[in-house]
Amino acid sequence: MKTAASYLKHHFLIAMPHMADPNFAQTVTYLVEHNEQGAMGLVINRPNGLNLADILEQLRPEQAPSERCQHLPVFAGGPVQTDRGFVLHPSGHSFQATLELGELALSTSQDALFAIADGIGPDKYLITLGYAGWEAGQLEAELADNAWLTCPADNATLFDTPAEQRLAAAAARLGINLSLLTAQAGHA
Repeated sequence: MKTAASYLKHHFLIAMPHMADPNFAQTVTYLVEHNEQGAMGLVINRPNGLNLADILEQLRPEQAPSERCQHLPVFAGGPVQTDRGFVLHPSGHSFQATLELGELALSTSQDALFAIADGIGPDKYLITLGYAGWEAGQLEAELADNAWLTCPADNATLFDTPAEQRLAAAAARLGINLSLLTAQAGHA
């Protein structure tokens, strides 16, 4: 009897303290998709130093961004396609390129950014440049090597928790304080 694979779509990947990859050390990643072909996620706790105003100056230079846009951070979503934008938001707003994910949606078209800037988009969102991607079996191998902790994702951590607190908040969902974990690997 073959058992169904256990996939982690709509889960957080919490980097273990010994994570050596600088793209993922001390990060929490929301898994947008995970199936037999691989996985795609967005790092949700690493602002990249840009804000929505910076992006809008490139996309529509003829229109000055509002003051509010200067306070809307853009995150480094991962090392793949770092010039491509992604907007994770609750379902209910559909744009030119929106993938429905259940109670959440992922939009990749400029009109999502324009709607947010103009105050007619979703109230809650996470804007990233780039994403994290894993080939078939790659994430499973990393999980087997104890590179990540996992837990179901929640909207409060995604949208309501300050970026610098998201890693600790995701770990707390498991009852874990990451500062108490050692970076040393042990063998019994």
